[in-house]
Amino acid sequence: MLYSVRGKLIHTTPGGAVVECSGVGFYCQTTLNTLKRIKIGEEVTLYTYLNVREDAMELFGFATKAELDTYKTLIGVSGVGPKVGLALLSELSPEQIALAVATDDVKTITRAQGVGKKLAQRVILELKDKLAKSAGKGDDSFAAVSQGAVNASAGNISKAIEALGVLGYSPSDVSPVLSAFDPSLPVEQLIAMTLKEMGRK
Repeated sequence: MLYSVRGKLIHTTPGGAVVECSGVGFYCQTTLNTLKRIKIGEEVTLYTYLNVREDAMELFGFATKAELDTYKTLIGVSGVGPKVGLALLSELSPEQIALAVATDDVKTITRAQGVGKKLAQRVILELKDKLAKSAGKGDDSFAAVSQGAVNASAGNISKAIEALGVLGYSPSDVSPVLSAFDPSLPVEQLIAMTLKEMGRK
């Protein structure tokens, strides 16, 4: 319903930002990572997600499309509600979350406030299942990448492709972008560079 809000940032709280658009202030719950990117008095754009409950309507805003996409993916995991999703993205960037899922890194996921070992394992398991279902649709190259990315011998490009798959990007979308980068770069950097490039398209 609301794709984004754009206007002057007039106020922030530890977990939110108020963006004034044509005289109306929209309060968006957000992450610490987004708050670090925006400054009061400047014009900002926040990509939004509207959560509708029986007793409330909550607007969530994010500085990047990648952060919004990761948030929507996370809250699709059973046990991960809007608040936990914010906690995860306050502690970790989208690329860090994608990499943690791709490499079964439970410890990194548990760095987020309120996320224990069991929930971290569920996040990894359910997002891995999404990868498996995508691979089962006949994209053999994607299936191969999913298996190879957690293998120590797999290249950083393959790991980046699988991690980006966690965020909903298909191998056919990201492979051409990744092929332009140095494969010896750290996986997290490759993911970040790809997300930046995809955001321009």
